[in-house]
Amino acid sequence: MAVINPYYPIPTKIKEIIPETPSITTFVLDGRPIDFSAGQFAELTVPGVGEAPFTPSSSPYAEDLEFTIMKVGRVTSALFELKPGDSIGVRGPFGKPYPLDAFKKKEIFIVGGGVGFAPLRSLFLALVHNIKHYKKIYIRYGARTPQDIVYKKLIPEWQKIDKVDILLTVDRGDDSWKGKVGVITVILDEIPVNVNSAPTIVCGPPLMMKFVTQRLVEAGFKDEHIYLSMEKNMSCGIGKCNHCRVGKFYVCKDGPVLTWKDIKDIEEPFI
Repeated sequence: MAVINPYYPIPTKIKEIIPETPSITTFVLDGRPIDFSAGQFAELTVPGVGEAPFTPSSSPYAEDLEFTIMKVGRVTSALFELKPGDSIGVRGPFGKPYPLDAFKKKEIFIVGGGVGFAPLRSLFLALVHNIKHYKKIYIRYGARTPQDIVYKKLIPEWQKIDKVDILLTVDRGDDSWKGKVGVITVILDEIPVNVNSAPTIVCGPPLMMKFVTQRLVEAGFKDEHIYLSMEKNMSCGIGKCNHCRVGKFYVCKDGPVLTWKDIKDIEEPFI
């Protein structure tokens, strides 16, 4: 669906609300008010409160549009007060998607942290939809605790998919946790892909992205093959407000997907 007026949100309703963690919830919208490609984002409007940018977490091929959101501010707090049947607005899509055609016939290495798994889920589902085009999909994901793992109920089913390899870690374990313990870099000591050809995609908190990127560069990934979801301070979505500028780039227009080659010479790009 083309955007006729990029400033005008399309009215829609909340179909379902799915709690993921104590602070993260998935909002399923009724139908597809907008079409998008994996990596693009949209603005969600809470009437009478305001709007904020979010990347869809659903497959670009799904019937409904989903957003997985952390409660962190005024707009998100208002979203968390809504219930199924309530109205919100959506405008978009904005930004550039992941170059999936460039990923074909390659291994794909995905690294996520915290709620950063949300936009990566959309990418993962898009890849799985056409999985015959890719050699193998690796996911490495870290959360603070077992209770903070997003999509905990879905991951076991994803692990059963042919050509999918998923490894998790938590900063702090508990009596029920049998997996890895430590920050995300502890599961990056072994890189199971050909670093000369494999694209790697990173999304998570800025500090996590900084150290993961350093680890990937040390491992030998090419700068142009490291794709970073730089969802930073986006506001208007169309490059007018100047809030999201990183060096010469406007994240909302030139990203949010940028490569390490694009931004490596920018002073502190992850701030």
